[in-house]
Amino acid sequence: MKKNLRDAILWYAIQNDGDWKQIAHCLQVKAPYKKVEYAYPFVTRADKEYPRCFLQLRYPPWILFYQGKLSYLSQKCVGIIGARDCTDQALKNTREVVNVLKKKYVIVSGLAKGIDAMAHKSAFDQRTIGIIGCGIDRIYPKENQDLYQIMANQHLILSEYPMQTAPKAHHFPWRNRLIAACSSSIVVIQARCKSGTMHTVNECLELSKPVYCLPSAYEDKVYQGCNVLIQNGALSIVQEQDLYEI
Repeated sequence: MKKNLRDAILWYAIQNDGDWKQIAHCLQVKAPYKKVEYAYPFVTRADKEYPRCFLQLRYPPWILFYQGKLSYLSQKCVGIIGARDCTDQALKNTREVVNVLKKKYVIVSGLAKGIDAMAHKSAFDQRTIGIIGCGIDRIYPKENQDLYQIMANQHLILSEYPMQTAPKAHHFPWRNRLIAACSSSIVVIQARCKSGTMHTVNECLELSKPVYCLPSAYEDKVYQGCNVLIQNGALSIVQEQDLYEI
């Protein structure tokens, strides 16, 4: 029975570009499906290997396509998030934060440019997970091609979306819940008040996960989201010693 359900979920995901609601509808009405071979490994809610961390979500993914070491998801993880268009100082801060935390945690981020890319690169000598908002075979942004290949071969890339699914704007906020779910806490390096980073923060708060932020001068608009989060109760990182308490 579980084997049939696994086959059905894969088919529904392929036919609906990984859309959660469409897959749920197909399962509810017991839509017809075909058994197909697939080029990438995947795990479904019908499998015992399904990562337990995602079951805490209101909408756990039906299927996860991946490249690399799925076992990373059963280890302690921390999310490192922030702006795509970030400052040089933010990149330096990311390296310094990850250099401490990677000794204890798997580093999770979104494989975007900016903070995400630096977080992954800084953890190459340890463990890192990239959760993407497009098909598992799509490299987005293109500038991360080398990063993607290293992640796929040596670490873990994860997606709800099957091959050839283009990146769409609504995929990324939806993806952010996965970053929140598999992380024991998140660290916000740099963020504006209105940004995708803040969406991930909200997902963490929904799951009662701790949020840590790097503060900055009040006039620095590109960090304003961090300052507002601290004002509203997020934990502030002001020295290296604070990182050892995460």
